[in-house]
Amino acid sequence: MTPEQRVPVSVCIIAGAEAHRIRRTLESVHGWARELIVVINNDVTDGTDQIAISLGANVFREPWKGYVAQKNSAADKATQPWLLSLDADEEVPPSLRDEIRAVVATPGDCTAFAFPRCAEFCGRWIRHGDWYPDWQTRLWRRGQARWTGATVHERLEVTGVIGRLRSDLLHHPAHTIDHQIAKIASYSRDFALDAQTSKRGANWCDLIIRPVWRFVRAYFFRFGFLDGWQGYYIAWMTAFYTVTRYAKVRAARSEECRKP
Repeated sequence: MTPEQRVPVSVCIIAGAEAHRIRRTLESVHGWARELIVVINNDVTDGTDQIAISLGANVFREPWKGYVAQKNSAADKATQPWLLSLDADEEVPPSLRDEIRAVVATPGDCTAFAFPRCAEFCGRWIRHGDWYPDWQTRLWRRGQARWTGATVHERLEVTGVIGRLRSDLLHHPAHTIDHQIAKIASYSRDFALDAQTSKRGANWCDLIIRPVWRFVRAYFFRFGFLDGWQGYYIAWMTAFYTVTRYAKVRAARSEECRKP
């Protein structure tokens, strides 16, 4: 496929040390997206940049500015009419690629599109609980959206109508349980920092009721039990992440109170 025949989309990715998995992401868009942009943290030395370059990406090295600023920086470098934001652990399957090609050609009144994201965990695709359908607004017309939000949960703020696609974006968030637990430590730390900035506290409802509710909602009301032992574990892991992040808020507040 010649560059002129490719879909007029700029794929925008931000990355740390992702040499172990970014190839799959880039190969899923290489050959049909007209432009690939990868913004890599300055301190990355594992060869992520060389993999991206070998697959035709334009690579930029920048200091880490947080998810929101980093994603906006990647988007600002796009030259195509449409932008598609991906993480380094995601993959665009052929069915989603075909839908993207169709809506970019005839978007109608929509300035952005959302699609469900399906995650793999310990050898199983998770299709229930809190992890699915996990709608992601990631495709938008250039100039019609910006990334906003807190450190952990950035979101795309769109001007105009958001349409929906049917095909899943594939997500490979963790290779092992240990990897997933490590992510909980990182995300809960960032949540506590955001809470300090916004002066948000954590009460006993946050520490007791919220975690229990997250398990019950994910496992029973959202049918997480249909995803086998993986669904059971994910429900407990979600509850653990919830209590951990609010415990860190309480710990940080206690530390502030002890300061002279």
